[in-house]
Amino acid sequence: MKYLPIFMNIRDRDCLVVGGGEIATRKVALLHEAGANVTVMAPELSNTLKQWLDEGKISRQDCPFDEHTDISAYRVVIAATNNAQINQIISAKAKATNTPVNVVDDPDTGTFIMPSIVDRDPVQIAISTGGASPVLARLLRGKLESTIPTAFGRLAGLVEEFREQVKQRFDHVSKRRHFWEQVFDSSISELLFAGKDEKARQALQAALDADDHKVQV
Repeated sequence: MKYLPIFMNIRDRDCLVVGGGEIATRKVALLHEAGANVTVMAPELSNTLKQWLDEGKISRQDCPFDEHTDISAYRVVIAATNNAQINQIISAKAKATNTPVNVVDDPDTGTFIMPSIVDRDPVQIAISTGGASPVLARLLRGKLESTIPTAFGRLAGLVEEFREQVKQRFDHVSKRRHFWEQVFDSSISELLFAGKDEKARQALQAALDADDHKVQV
């Protein structure tokens, strides 16, 4: 395994994207969606980045990046310029402060890579070929997106909503696991996939309130 797959919490953390083009814009969008406080460092910005700056969604430093730039305050750094030499300097400075750094189109220069993502929030599936073939990763993402309904995200949201109640009802992890396995294989899931979210919620509550906590199949 070339890379360790992890999911990093960057909500309300300061993150830096160096570069203002279309590739940088896509990286900014991902960081913003994950709740980061994003600063873009670039002399020029894409139209989309200009709009987000005007809307207050991002911050900006309009100075060019050089060897004197301080990046120690950032949780994540992404080098997305069209200058390989500048990207290498960014990576070296990030590594010197143990800051995770991604260098677009040059996975070996950075310390992490960005996967293709199937987003069924809060369910997320990350796909990577270790930098060998981003096109193949996108192809696989397309296939998964066509076979995984968005309802899986709502199902996970329902589980999250009842998670504390289930912990209170069952004092052992194996009992909790058994209960959730019943839920996923029951009419509760079927109701949710049919768009009957409130009925699914009521059925789950009824199963928890029952003396035997049995889920109706």
